[in-house]
Amino acid sequence: MSAPDPSARRPRSDAARNRERLLTAARNAFTAADDTVPLETIARDAGVGIGTLYRHFPTREALVEAVYAAELDAVATSAPALLAAHPPEVALRAWLDRYAAFVDTKRGMITTLRAGWQSGRTATPATRERVTAAIAAILAEGARTGALRADVDPEDVTAMLLGVFLSTTVGGDPERTGRLLDLVVDAVRPR
Repeated sequence: MSAPDPSARRPRSDAARNRERLLTAARNAFTAADDTVPLETIARDAGVGIGTLYRHFPTREALVEAVYAAELDAVATSAPALLAAHPPEVALRAWLDRYAAFVDTKRGMITTLRAGWQSGRTATPATRERVTAAIAAILAEGARTGALRADVDPEDVTAMLLGVFLSTTVGGDPERTGRLLDLVVDAVRPR
């Protein structure tokens, strides 16, 4: 019998906590500015040393990719909890707000993400598929209860969202984004 792989061990609780603090600080920095924020600033904001940052994320690209993946996971998996807490049309609107926050975070990281995707250093995530699956779950529950239309293709809602976020890229007007997201919800309500 072989010895267990030490790299497969669970990280120490303080290491896991430091990693989460780094991801939070990086997300906040990338949302407020962009992904060119000095890594020393992110480490300081997380309350750790630069060595700790590099131990978890050996490159800027690794940190950006980890923030992106964590944000995508959070938004893609939030639909069931929102549906458990709210009627489907309210859950949809709340989910759209979470997705809008994800898009805002991604805007600050897009240059580094694109460079990694184009070079092949970073795998292209299945973002669209995961977003569409979350929308599909909400639409299915809404159709079951009669709160949302049963004839809406989740892929069409994803396409509408892409239009919303592309049209609000310049200037980033949150009020306009909110109005457009309200229109998306109105479009999927029963006639």
